[in-house]
Amino acid sequence: MTESTYSFKVGMTCSGCSGAVDRILSKTAGVSKYEISLENQTVVVHSTLSKDEVFEAIKKSGKPVEAL
Repeated sequence: MTESTYSFKVGMTCSGCSGAVDRILSKTAGVSKYEISLENQTVVVHSTLSKDEVFEAIKKSGKPVEAL
């Protein structure tokens, strides 16, 4: 399965918020790497999962998320 790169806007206001997203993505099978920018409130994910599956995983962090 080919890997895709997805970008999301995630409502993160502190290191605890970005940490919650980090914990979720680190446990998500199919995610090979990701970059979290607290300053820009963005998350870029490299994954074999679909964009919807990654979106749903990030939503589990409890933070507001939208696909870019």
